[in-house]
Amino acid sequence: MKLHHIGIVVSKISNSFPELTKYIKFEKTTIPIFITSQKVNVCFLKIGEFNLELIEPVGEDSPVATFANKGGGFHHLCFEVKNIREKLDEFVKNGARIIVEPVIGFEGRLTAFVLLNMKDTKINLVELAEEEPVKS
Repeated sequence: MKLHHIGIVVSKISNSFPELTKYIKFEKTTIPIFITSQKVNVCFLKIGEFNLELIEPVGEDSPVATFANKGGGFHHLCFEVKNIREKLDEFVKNGARIIVEPVIGFEGRLTAFVLLNMKDTKINLVELAEEEPVKS
């Protein structure tokens, strides 16, 4: 398991991208892409071994719309895993709760979201993403 990205909810990628690039030089950036399963546009900004992911809600029924309307900010950590189902089973066994079952997410990968229910650490929302895209 390795860190892939830190998810940050923003109201508009087009406003946030210039703010970030004023201070941080990214090795690679992607154009925003619509993720149907989450009703969001996402853009990845590579820095070192991982990425920042800017997440923009598309419509008020997006799962992150309310969070964005309240100012957004840090949303989740995403870890790459070899087998998402095995890792979800392990997390649930340790007390996590699945809030989004595996769906096709960014880069055509199988992704899922879990709440880790940590009281002291406060990094509760984690996205798991399989290392390879789903084969058609």
